[in-house]
Amino acid sequence: MSHPTAPQLLEAVRLFLKEADGALSGRLAFHAKVAANALAIVGRELAQDPDRAEAAALAPYGGASALCERLRSGLLDPEDKALLAAIRTAVLARLAVDNPRYASFSRLQDREIS
Repeated sequence: MSHPTAPQLLEAVRLFLKEADGALSGRLAFHAKVAANALAIVGRELAQDPDRAEAAALAPYGGASALCERLRSGLLDPEDKALLAAIRTAVLARLAVDNPRYASFSRLQDREIS
């Protein structure tokens, strides 16, 4: 018998908090909701690995730090479509983890850079 995976453990605690929420009120209910949301973010981060997605998107520019430095120094054109697409990919990877229900998230995913 194997042990539960990290996502399975997160889901079990999230379900417990959801069930306990009905028995809680006030400050405790609020903190239970905050904890459940934090667990959901951790679960999405484990599943989607936004650090890897960001690193891959920005690798052609030397990573996030090098990209920022090259933009500040004027070595990169901030209007370059390939650069904007790479930044967009990195940002969308983060949004997918942090807040996938963000009202404009699906529109941002589908929108072309002009």
